[in-house]
Amino acid sequence: MKILIADDHAVVRKGLARILAEAFSNVACGEAQDAQEVLDRMARENWDLLVLDVSMPGRNGLDLLKQLRPGHNPPVLVLSMHPESLYAVRALKSGAAGYLNKQSAPEELVRAVRKVLSGGKYVTPTVAEKLACDLDGGTAKPPHETLSDREYEVMCLLASGKTLKETASGLSLSPKTVSTYRTRILEKMHLRTNAELTWYAVQSGLVAGLGA
Repeated sequence: MKILIADDHAVVRKGLARILAEAFSNVACGEAQDAQEVLDRMARENWDLLVLDVSMPGRNGLDLLKQLRPGHNPPVLVLSMHPESLYAVRALKSGAAGYLNKQSAPEELVRAVRKVLSGGKYVTPTVAEKLACDLDGGTAKPPHETLSDREYEVMCLLASGKTLKETASGLSLSPKTVSTYRTRILEKMHLRTNAELTWYAVQSGLVAGLGA
């Protein structure tokens, strides 16, 4: 069994590989530090599972998910530092077979891997309820759900107190590009300032209150 672990932090990749090696006697883990390396390794080798981080330099995990064709690529388990409320539903709608927070216990990671490898989907009850509500279609979507994945990522960083420069550095973008995203985000969400954006994100449970 071959599992490719994609994360830009070497210590995380090594830790995940060790957990999986202890849980599965027949596993061989490969590593990739960004989206391009994932694509390169998947073109050269066959994999049974891709464990994918959301936040990576350049193209993020959600961008990469959209490039992977179902049936031609292994199932994807997204493992992210971001809470479910931020990215789980977006990841699943983009083609992921499961979503797990990095703060989860190793035992939960193993359960998720087993579930996905068996052809199932791994979601928590909270995410399942959110997906059910989205399918129902009875309620209007909140403004942040009109954003693209990249706009949403920029919005979360700005709302959490990051400056344009810090956001640009974290996403491997130019400050000018982030500024353009910011303008677009404010227009779509009918907001005027970063302060209003932060207030909206806190009230919607997308980021923790500053100083909390």
